[in-house]
Amino acid sequence: MPNTLKEKVALITGGASGIGRATALAFAREGACVIIADLFSSDGENITQHICNTGGRALFVATDVSKSADVEHLIQQTVTTFGRLDCAFNNAGIFGRSAPLADYTEDDWDQLIGINLKGVWLCMKYEIPHMLKNGGAIVNASSVSGLVGSKSSPLYAASKHGVTGLTRTAALQYAQQNIRVNCVCPGAVHTPMLEHIFSLNPANRDKYVAAAPIGRLARPEEVAEAVVWLCSDASSYITGVALPVDGGWVAQ
Repeated sequence: MPNTLKEKVALITGGASGIGRATALAFAREGACVIIADLFSSDGENITQHICNTGGRALFVATDVSKSADVEHLIQQTVTTFGRLDCAFNNAGIFGRSAPLADYTEDDWDQLIGINLKGVWLCMKYEIPHMLKNGGAIVNASSVSGLVGSKSSPLYAASKHGVTGLTRTAALQYAQQNIRVNCVCPGAVHTPMLEHIFSLNPANRDKYVAAAPIGRLARPEEVAEAVVWLCSDASSYITGVALPVDGGWVAQ
């Protein structure tokens, strides 16, 4: 990949573990200044320190993306520290519990939509005004469940369909203002969140592997490379795309 991200400023929410952590490391490798936002301060500070110890520039900001004040503070800290914002990966999210639609509670809905969908909207709400100055690239974390239905997790699917729709709409609104907006739609990725799902029902591991034609789970780094590419000049004519990173899952 051309080194088009050197000295760019890249923000990753949910950056303390899994796909977010892998993406933070990938941006740092490409020479970007990295801002890591997460609820989990110890993990976030550890990955930030690792980037700094290996010659990069990084900042950790403890953030609940479902809270407007937290997100506004995050973006202000980013701009105060690095002077600008060029790239954002709005990745923070939760899976919630699997249940029939009628068995969910209003609290289930509010928590999951608050983090997965409202959180993405809030991030874009505060990122975009700063990107209007110099242009930028936003990648949102959707899912294969944002492209097709999910029999086992309808609220998660609803939240991720919302992310996909929000991404496409934002891409259209800002296409002529030098801001590109895309989303990645991962399939089953070997992350702590997925390991938690497997711990609740070990049979899910074989089910998830079997669902991917490529025959294995994805590595977080494989999703990270797609995110970094979508934020680089190598994808300069791409906006409004929901990119499956799923081993062929959706192609079925």
